[in-house]
Amino acid sequence: MSDDDAPAPRFAAARLRTWDWVYLGYLLFVPAQPYFSGDETWWEWPLALAVCAATAALYATALLRGPAARHVWTSIVPMAVVGALATPLNTNASVVFVYAAAIAGDTLPWHQARRWFAGLTVLDCATALVSQVPMPYRLWGFGSALVLIWVIGLLELGQRDRRRELENQRLRTSQVELLATLAERERIARDLHDLLGHSLTAVVMRAQLTKELVHGDPQRARAEAEEIEHNAREALAAVRSTVTGWRRTSIRAELEAARRALAVTGVTLRVDYDDGLILVAAAEHELGLALREAVTNVARHARASSCRIGLDADEERVSLVIADDGVGGDTPEGTGLTGLRERVAKLGGAVQRTGSAGTTLTITVPVEVAR
Repeated sequence: MSDDDAPAPRFAAARLRTWDWVYLGYLLFVPAQPYFSGDETWWEWPLALAVCAATAALYATALLRGPAARHVWTSIVPMAVVGALATPLNTNASVVFVYAAAIAGDTLPWHQARRWFAGLTVLDCATALVSQVPMPYRLWGFGSALVLIWVIGLLELGQRDRRRELENQRLRTSQVELLATLAERERIARDLHDLLGHSLTAVVMRAQLTKELVHGDPQRARAEAEEIEHNAREALAAVRSTVTGWRRTSIRAELEAARRALAVTGVTLRVDYDDGLILVAAAEHELGLALREAVTNVARHARASSCRIGLDADEERVSLVIADDGVGGDTPEGTGLTGLRERVAKLGGAVQRTGSAGTTLTITVPVEVAR
């Protein structure tokens, strides 16, 4: 099935936007004809008001129902009928055809919507031929509607497709997050079982043995109790180590830690950080570890008096810069910086280090990975 044959997207509820209601203002063109007409008859005002009321009711009903609940015979056809009946007497009533085209573009698949645009165009031309409005006023109303039927209709088709793509993207993201959560839970369960299963089983067995030896062999019971304590401490250390591996850091937490660490060594810290910058958890964790490593190097080796930390983003990358006014130089990199480069490289980023006029460390990550 081609894209043109695909059904219209079915959203859970109508995504009502403020400007959807502002579009009702175009109905003011309908009473403009009797208002500016010098010789209007008694029925022109009631006709204009009736057209405005009927179109506004049909348009509001279509919006409130949403694309999934709309039907051609309850929204588009009634608008086309109102326009066909009113435009021979009021040329500006042809704007109703534009409303019908907008609803068709927001509701129907591409091939059906284009057919409705063509049908509304024919209907607009046919009503122009039988119109009682004199020239050139007749052409002003029908000509503008002729253009807007296609312009507004095609714009609604494009916006509808963009909303559908955003909705599909949101659903895919939610599914990925759910699968990642389930996988993480399974991993945690396996790790806890592997960490604690054997240790706790040994503790239980030794505890049972200790109860039997308390009265008969106190010395051996004491030795078994010491083994129980040893096994329990090993299990506790393993759990702490694993939990530390699960815990993710954040830029904000690392900035606070950097303030404390540099204050002890007398280094003045200046931070340029946009609080509105939101990063995905994995990227923020890696940048947080990079910030921790760089600040540690400043505190231990730089002999600096000031340090600047900057984090910003543009359309291509997110950049973290740590610069100090210390001794600098081109000393070989230690294992900390080597590991930092490896972690950032896994995100598709890069680490640049310069040793002139102090040391500047620049970590960049692609924006599509970080945000």
